[in-house]
Amino acid sequence: MENSIEFEIKEPLIKQNLFVVSAESCTGGLLSHLITNVPGSSAYYVGGVSTYAYEAKRGLLKVKPETLEKYGAVSGETVVEMAKGVRSLFAGEIPIEKIVGISISGIAGPGGGMPGKPVGLVWFGLSTPAGTWAWKKFWDGDRIKNKELSAEFGLYLIKQFLNNDLPKEDYS
Repeated sequence: MENSIEFEIKEPLIKQNLFVVSAESCTGGLLSHLITNVPGSSAYYVGGVSTYAYEAKRGLLKVKPETLEKYGAVSGETVVEMAKGVRSLFAGEIPIEKIVGISISGIAGPGGGMPGKPVGLVWFGLSTPAGTWAWKKFWDGDRIKNKELSAEFGLYLIKQFLNNDLPKEDYS
């Protein structure tokens, strides 16, 4: 377990004096759970929100109603606004320039899929002092496996950002 990604991000975050915040939808807090499994994670993990419903995305993260209406909750546009919004939500005592926001929104299954947005489609947003990006993934597991893969990919994105090696953004 100590060689898992949640452990690997600890030292780089502390060394770079950065703090992580999370906005989760389909993972329902699983990413936060993994991060806080690491002893000492309070040194770099500020907190997270599980914004499952449109109302929570709008109210807590300030996702624009127009974005949700036009693109839906499971979209690159929405996760970008979620990632930016969660950084703003937790900024204050910690300057926003020190905060890395990760967001996840998808269709874990087994239901909920629709044309163009099948079960297993998950979007990820990352907002940092250096920029904001979005990626999409398709998982083919059951609900629990899709949630686990999504939380792990969120950790992977944080790790790659810290290593200056983010994957190519995917808006296709």
